[in-house]
Amino acid sequence: MDKQTKTKFNVIAIVCIIIFCFAITPITLQNDTFYTIKIGEHIINSGEIDMHDPFSIHDIPYTYPHWLYDVGIYLTYQAGGMTGIYLSTVILACILGVTVYLTNKKIVKNQLVSFLLTLGVMYILTGFIAARAQLVTFILFALAVYFIERFLETKKKRYAIGLVIIPIIIANVHLAVWPFYFVIFLPYIAEYIIALLADSHLIYKIQKKYYDVRMKKLKGKEEEIKKVQEKVNLLEERFKQASQKQRERRNHPYKIKMERIDATKWLIVIALICLLTGLLTPLGDTPYTYLVKTMQGNTTKSINEHQPMVLIQSQATLAILAVVLSILVFTDTKIRLKDFFMLGGLIVLALMTRRQLSMLTLIGVYSINRLICDLFNKYDPEGTLKFMQKITTGFGAIITILLVILISVVEYKPKAGASYIDERYYPVKAVQWLKENINIEQMRLYNEYNYGSYILYQDVPVFVDSRADLYTPEFNGDKEKDVFTDVLQTSSVGRYYEDTFKKYEITHLLIPNNTKINMFISRDDNYQELYKDDHFVIYERLNK
Repeated sequence: MDKQTKTKFNVIAIVCIIIFCFAITPITLQNDTFYTIKIGEHIINSGEIDMHDPFSIHDIPYTYPHWLYDVGIYLTYQAGGMTGIYLSTVILACILGVTVYLTNKKIVKNQLVSFLLTLGVMYILTGFIAARAQLVTFILFALAVYFIERFLETKKKRYAIGLVIIPIIIANVHLAVWPFYFVIFLPYIAEYIIALLADSHLIYKIQKKYYDVRMKKLKGKEEEIKKVQEKVNLLEERFKQASQKQRERRNHPYKIKMERIDATKWLIVIALICLLTGLLTPLGDTPYTYLVKTMQGNTTKSINEHQPMVLIQSQATLAILAVVLSILVFTDTKIRLKDFFMLGGLIVLALMTRRQLSMLTLIGVYSINRLICDLFNKYDPEGTLKFMQKITTGFGAIITILLVILISVVEYKPKAGASYIDERYYPVKAVQWLKENINIEQMRLYNEYNYGSYILYQDVPVFVDSRADLYTPEFNGDKEKDVFTDVLQTSSVGRYYEDTFKKYEITHLLIPNNTKINMFISRDDNYQELYKDDHFVIYERLNK
């Protein structure tokens, strides 16, 4: 295919991806965005990262796990308000989509399949697109795969430098996922080590060495030396036969192809260097300890995105498995060993926790792309090229763009007219009433997890917010102060609410109307209703 046709297709593909990414970007902000703004403001105003939480009623330390992103979001908010944050999210989503497409195209060299898969990836990632640090790290992870593949192919230093820079950025933008960066290296390293072991013929060399030593010891004993030499000859004959079979299997594998790329030894060196990048942050050793502390705590058992995936409920995961298994089972297509490890590992991670579906989709797409393109190359090598030529005609380009616009309109329509802050889930009016009628500085407020970040955003000290790890003993260092567990048990009426309120000296409550705890509080004479709207109610605890 000529260069002009490829360029035309690239333009069409990128335009379509940008349109689609704009359509799937949510307008309404998530709860994490609210505390992100305030943390960025706090860092800018204080001029330091003090490793202490300034927003809750509890005197506890805070690790600032995505301080750099927080600062960026606050500066964006300062310049353009909520609209600025929305537009920045749109831009990052478009950059992610284009990065996924270009990376796929460079790695697999098939523009059509890369384009279609990119649209699929962005559709699956719709629920993960938000004004959160993860959107930046998605882009960085996609680039990491590109740099690894290009480094192994070309051995150029610029890709190695890029691989070292990326974890430095992640350690400051979103350190919670910093350890995952090294997971990307593992399939490449594992394939190299297995290929190295297979080519080293260790068993043969050990046996050969054993016979050489034995023959030296038998010096002068011709009869016994002759017997050992026969064993050596037999060993060498078997080795030649085994080597021949191994070469045949390597050249004509049944299902899994294995390749030894010697540049991988330098990739191992790069990975080891990257292990030190966690020190290049003002957060001390937090990149090395954050994940461990998180896994030790109970937040992963209680937050939805950390829950194990129920496979039958995840259509995206089922679709990915169906595509991979169908190609491998019903066709003669082979899978590379590194892709087998990559997909297998990512599927296991996705089954362990729902949030890892994003990584399965984002990183696994390159392995799936290779499988699909190998399938086309084997059974219809010219098919995708002919289709691309039709798309790059004037009529084809119009039809393709209109089709994507139609799909995008369907995706965007439910969001049209949405507000940045959904008052059904965030106590906008209730917090405004609090600030106008209650002395905030003397108040100790009880609130629940899901809307605490908005209260914090309005400069009202919170009981808890969506910075879940902050409120666990593993992070605050006080075994007696497990705020996260206390709020879960109290809100679900698994614990007598008055015990919690006495423990934390609560003076006021801001809770949703339709909760279990409100059923009891509304009938308790010790609590006076001060304010109520369609969604939230405020009580004063009278301490009778």
